[in-house]
Amino acid sequence: MVVDQYQQDPYCRDAVRTLAAEFSGRVPRKVVARTVVGARQDLQGQIQPEALAEMLHRLAHHRLDTMITAST
Repeated sequence: MVVDQYQQDPYCRDAVRTLAAEFSGRVPRKVVARTVVGARQDLQGQIQPEALAEMLHRLAHHRLDTMITAST
């Protein structure tokens, strides 16, 4: 379950918290969580661990922004 995946990962928890606040009223929190978990899975093993938090936030933000832009 997506909720379990992001709650166990501190990088995902932080990204969901900040992105859910930023996209509040435009994207449901569940969609934010699903997007963050997907981005986390895509980044796994692709970047240096010390860059994970920033890259996770950027990738998930980009995907959410694209989602909003595509629906308008």
